Amino acid sequence: MRLFYADHFVLPLPAGHRFPMEKYARLRQRLLDSGRFLPADFSVPDAASDAEVLRAHDAGYLERVISGQLSAAELKAIGFPWSAAMVERSRRSAGATLAACRHALQAGWGANLAGGTHHAHRDAGSGFCVFNDAAIAALAMRAEGRVERIAIVDCDVHQGDGTATILAGEPQVFTCSLHGARNFPFTKARSDLDVELADETGDEAYLEALAGALNIVFDDFRPQLVIYLAGADPYAGDRLGRLALSKRGLIARDSAVLQRCHQARVPVALAMAGGYAREIDDTVDIHLATLLTAADLLQP
Repeated sequence: MRLFYADHFVLPLPAGHRFPMEKYARLRQRLLDSGRFLPADFSVPDAASDAEVLRAHDAGYLERVISGQLSAAELKAIGFPWSAAMVERSRRSAGATLAACRHALQAGWGANLAGGTHHAHRDAGSGFCVFNDAAIAALAMRAEGRVERIAIVDCDVHQGDGTATILAGEPQVFTCSLHGARNFPFTKARSDLDVELADETGDEAYLEALAGALNIVFDDFRPQLVIYLAGADPYAGDRLGRLALSKRGLIARDSAVLQRCHQARVPVALAMAGGYAREIDDTVDIHLATLLTAADLLQP
């Protein structure tokens, strides 16, 4: 197993910014402190190359990101101020999901300690997402001839709208999104499978809906690789969530996805995706539990 991180490529944010950038370094430290992972299990990924990014994004958009020529409206939609560090961190985060996929295909699973930037569209960023790491990785795995069929199972509380639009013309990449019906983005895209959930859904109804979705993913589509976006934001204490899942329910969610991967002998690459709990340690707890669950279920 390998855990890929780029939390030392710090994106400078204004004081009081609502994005919890420090959660990534805290997660890496908690993983080390757990005793389940050795320092050698952690790797800094290569940055995603222009060629890799351009399979998912327009050349004009990539150039505006690199050169700092994004308009004020584009930067507002992304939610981050431009800096060279923003570009480097975005490339490294996409590179981490690429690396996690490549490692998963060799060893069964790998994880990006960040990633899940599913609101980035082909020609625009949105919702704290600059480059769409899942789309970049899925298209790279196919272009490199590693696998034919890939499923993206997105359990962030927000719909993976950018992933859906980028991959709409890719029948060999199945996009599945479980998300809050009334949450951002307020105009939804069309994934291959969208499961829209009411506010205050709670553990039982969520897990029932997830089981049905996983049956479609694994029994009907039958992927050769899964990219799992394990968002912490369905949590009841999340400022942006509203689905009211408990920490125990989120562990059950992770177990359900990862057990299906294990039973079907399908490699899985994990990305942590969103998490905006009122207490940042709650978000870190949830991400930590996801990775410990993966280690329990998937370690040979």
